[in-house]
Amino acid sequence: MRIEATHRVQLVFSLLDADGNGVLEARDFDLMAGRVVAAAPDSDEAAHGAMRDAFLRYWTTLAAELDADGDGRITFEEYTACVLSPERFDATVDAFARALAALGDPAGEGQVARPAFVALMTAIGFGRANIDALFDAFGPTPEDRIAVATWVEGIKDYYAPDKAGIPGDHLVDAAAV
Repeated sequence: MRIEATHRVQLVFSLLDADGNGVLEARDFDLMAGRVVAAAPDSDEAAHGAMRDAFLRYWTTLAAELDADGDGRITFEEYTACVLSPERFDATVDAFARALAALGDPAGEGQVARPAFVALMTAIGFGRANIDALFDAFGPTPEDRIAVATWVEGIKDYYAPDKAGIPGDHLVDAAAV
């Protein structure tokens, strides 16, 4: 596993721990889903539902794969073991990526404008400078839009343990690397 992947996962774990108690629980995913859906007021209820479902699937995959003692809590060590194992987590990441990108494209045009991207990524908890750096790394059009497919692939790459030098690395502060 590449060190870059570890840094990316450390960041996501800290953001998903929405209540800040040091472990992931179902409540964290409910809180995060609510924040992200609220950041996409122009998306329809189907897109909101898909995002909520994706967060629920994220949690249920983690709980099913890792919560052997049934206490409803996932530690960082447990989380890393699952999310950096593509065979265990790829389908969940794919569903999450598609749902998130769809929220950024409420008109279904296949493009995400910077303001929508920023709103969604801010709702997740990423810093503004990192968000802008990521958006720019995706190669926006002159109209300041990125392709939905580009964002989906970027999210999937973010969780790949063998990837380095990817756009998603812009989300991790240089001090963490």
